[in-house]
Amino acid sequence: MVEPVALGALVLDAALGWPDGLYRHIGHPVGAFARIITTCETRWNRPDRPARLRRLSGLAAMLVLILVSGGAAFAIEWIVRALAGPWAWLLLACAAWPALASRSLYEHYQPVVQALNRGDLPAAREAVGHIVGRDTAALDRPGVARAAIESLAESFCDGVIAPLFWLMVLGLPGAWIYKAINTADSLIGHPEEPLRAYGWAAARIDDAANLIPARLSAVLICLAGMGGWRVLWRDHGRHASPNAGWPEAAMAGTLGIRLAGPVHYDGVLAQKPWIGDGAEADAGTMARAGNIYLRACLLAWIGAGGVAWLA
Repeated sequence: MVEPVALGALVLDAALGWPDGLYRHIGHPVGAFARIITTCETRWNRPDRPARLRRLSGLAAMLVLILVSGGAAFAIEWIVRALAGPWAWLLLACAAWPALASRSLYEHYQPVVQALNRGDLPAAREAVGHIVGRDTAALDRPGVARAAIESLAESFCDGVIAPLFWLMVLGLPGAWIYKAINTADSLIGHPEEPLRAYGWAAARIDDAANLIPARLSAVLICLAGMGGWRVLWRDHGRHASPNAGWPEAAMAGTLGIRLAGPVHYDGVLAQKPWIGDGAEADAGTMARAGNIYLRACLLAWIGAGGVAWLA
């Protein structure tokens, strides 16, 4: 009965997101993952250790994280199914709900659109700085729009499709193991020192976890945008990540714009190749990207509902 759980979680996420009141009072489950990740990294990623040992330590940290997150979710699912009877699916939907982020992604995206529509570039830079890791202080209007659209496309996979996919495949443990892995990749899966060796396992495990969801995300974006297949197939490999290029290329193709390109991180210029071609992104393009995102989320609902009906 995984599918009704997934549909219930999708409904709760779309209707409520993760309310500020809940966040203030109990935080968010990924905060617990972050504490485990930070504690392990502080203790095990010491600079006096050789790179090979730090790589093994990073792998051990990931095993600890997966066992804790998966074990806790498995125990919750087992207890709920044993005690709640026919209402177990509703309680499990509540437990899976925080793993999805379709509403919160859109709510963080909209302030960037609104600031660009007002012509307030400083506010747009500040707003986009909350959702991307690149330097934003010197971004022009197309640069701000590109950054926001890239984040929306990639986060459609990380925040919606991947946790939904693993929820439907492995139940509650699947969703929360994925969120733990993705959190670890965000915090320690970096190629720069001092995390290059220690974060190797986090990055590779996250790549594996997103392998199918990234491609599903790209297909949904192209279906929602009614096009973009040529650019998707041509440009998905231009991203450094084996997965992020899929939804980004799909979004670039459906919008008829170019994304990525040279960007600055911590004052250092990264010469990223362009994904897509055509016009520069602007506020109007961002609005269209937001609509494509909403339609792609709707298609994910329909897909989950179809699987539930077949089951």
